[in-house]
Amino acid sequence: MNQRAIPLTELDPALVEATARYRARNPASERLLNEAADVLPAGNTRSVLFYSPFPLYMARGEGCHLWDADGHRYLDALGEFTAGIYGHSNPVIQQAIVAALQDGLSLSSHTAREAALAHEIQRRFPGMALLRFTNSGTEANLMALAAATAHTGRRKVLVFNGAYHGGVLSFGGGGSPVNVPHDFVVAPYNDLDAVRALVQAHGPQLAAILIEPMLGAGGCIPAAPAFLHGLRALADECGALLILDEVMTSRLSGGGRQALLGLKPDLTTLGKYFGGGLSFGAFGGRADVMSRFDPRRPDALGHAGTFNNNALTMAAGLAGLTQVLTPAALDALNQRGERLRERLNGVFTRHAVGLQFTGLGSVMQLHATDRPLRNAADLAGTDDRIKALLFFDLLERGIFLARRGLVALSLPFGETQADEFVTALDAVVAARRPLLPAAR
Repeated sequence: MNQRAIPLTELDPALVEATARYRARNPASERLLNEAADVLPAGNTRSVLFYSPFPLYMARGEGCHLWDADGHRYLDALGEFTAGIYGHSNPVIQQAIVAALQDGLSLSSHTAREAALAHEIQRRFPGMALLRFTNSGTEANLMALAAATAHTGRRKVLVFNGAYHGGVLSFGGGGSPVNVPHDFVVAPYNDLDAVRALVQAHGPQLAAILIEPMLGAGGCIPAAPAFLHGLRALADECGALLILDEVMTSRLSGGGRQALLGLKPDLTTLGKYFGGGLSFGAFGGRADVMSRFDPRRPDALGHAGTFNNNALTMAAGLAGLTQVLTPAALDALNQRGERLRERLNGVFTRHAVGLQFTGLGSVMQLHATDRPLRNAADLAGTDDRIKALLFFDLLERGIFLARRGLVALSLPFGETQADEFVTALDAVVAARRPLLPAAR
């Protein structure tokens, strides 16, 4: 590789200067964070939103644009970490929420909307023969693992380094101190031989293999199709359930990544946009597994949750799926994403810098390297200061993405917005060229 290392003496002063300009432009956000810090740790109640010296406070959103507390307008290229696929304040979803409010917010009962939403999800994901709702993707994955351990009578769960299945199921760096205490076996992503060896060692104790079809928080690194199908075969061989976490990748087609690949998991977990922008999660799959939650059974598994079927989420989710997010609209969004990622990477190629966006469809992430990425270990040694510098520079030009470099497009994000993003990135890379790693 011929990627130059950027000396501390060159990169650090540039980052200090960019941070200082950011602080000067955003006094209201800094003030709000300081006030919040009196009651919240560092003013934060959602860890992913924090970055130094302080995160922006957003005041409102419309379409694919945001306005912060200091009045700056941004192109929203983050899309609520993939959950905001409808953009901000979609009128169809707004009307559905208002109608639900008028009918009564908490009815202490079943409502017709929950079955209608479940039918629509099942239509898109036919492998979910039966499903249940939760309040988040984290809960959905927790319940899917509970179903797998109860069904198999086993305790071990095979997961992947760099994977993220929720706040208490995070495997960046191999695991987190706040993870739930399942007996986890951690495997390298996209390495079927390594997984096969682990299955041979632990197979009789494995309840489930839990996998994201593309590492999300781990860097938008797609799983090779052969790898996913290999996991299906290994799960069958050892009697474990294959759980496909499509909380993020469900947006890659009308039936998620599994439909594109002809993959048949035993259980699927969903979340994010299926609630129309409100709190939502779902898990479902084989009828023999999910029927264990049937409360008519004397041995039924319990599954509680005051807001599992809350009226607003049911209404918003149903309106979004049936009236807005048509298969054609979703396909067009992912095609726009593919074109945008190609154009962004074209900027790096033209300037001969060693950066790249990886991903699939309308979800992608910036990396401070241009070497091939197969798993989280391949990111070792990349310089996060480079992403920080580009993040602050893009904010100055009105482009809002995640501090870690995640981009997730929304339906209102069209070709005009893509042009704006590409133009801004080109200007930033041209200005920072001497500080960026050279292409291999």
